Amino acid sequence: MAYITGLTKEKKEWTPQFITSIDEETCIGCGRCFKVCAHDVLTFEEVDEDDSAKMFMKVDNPGNCIGCQACGRTCSKKCFTFAPVVA
Repeated sequence: MAYITGLTKEKKEWTPQFITSIDEETCIGCGRCFKVCAHDVLTFEEVDEDDSAKMFMKVDNPGNCIGCQACGRTCSKKCFTFAPVVA
């Protein structure tokens, strides 16, 4: 199985890891990932639970993801899942 790879500025091989999902049970809706993503991949989702509302992040535009994983690195709850693209 071959993955699509690229090169860093120092000519080291790099395999982008694209967002596949966010665990909404773990996500606390803090918005750190939303703030760090410059490619409009994520959005907030609100869920009404009984008498309270819970916010969490949702993958809204997965095709905009560039595979940098900045969102996952800023997530204190580690609720992101990533995978490379298979060529």
